[in-house]
Amino acid sequence: MATSRSTEWAVIHGLGIMIFVTVGTQLPFDRLIKLVDQWAEAQNKEIFAQIGPTDWKPKFIEAVQFLDPMEHNEKMQAATAVISHAGMGTILTSLYMRKPILIMPRRANLREHRSDHQLATARRFENKPGVLVAWNETDMAEQLNKLEGLTLPEGISKYASRDLVKALSDFIGA
Repeated sequence: MATSRSTEWAVIHGLGIMIFVTVGTQLPFDRLIKLVDQWAEAQNKEIFAQIGPTDWKPKFIEAVQFLDPMEHNEKMQAATAVISHAGMGTILTSLYMRKPILIMPRRANLREHRSDHQLATARRFENKPGVLVAWNETDMAEQLNKLEGLTLPEGISKYASRDLVKALSDFIGA
């Protein structure tokens, strides 16, 4: 298994895998946090979560409602894996930082979001290297157990590809 520098540092310092869970800042995502918390009870892993504006408190993972952008970036850098809602910013940042990510889309019918756009995002990333998707509670348990062995062969650029820039330029110029 290929390891990142943060993974190597964690292993050398006896920390094992450090998982960073983030749900964004706009809405709580208690379903995701409860599933990770239940899983964490039987694990010997360092798990830190940014849980958003919720009254529910996890029992088996360290959590805060909000992190400032610098703290969020530090947690992402230190993590060996990320668990998140299907937010584009978190997904792209994880891939850029070469962090394997497990995503679970929020669902409008469960009042986790205003629309189901995260379902489309999850479908788009479902078969990408380094990305796992949990569609429901059963999937989450299975995917959490796959997370530790997941690797990301290479990161993505923080810049748009030349083909995309050209297509946008052609479209705007047309």
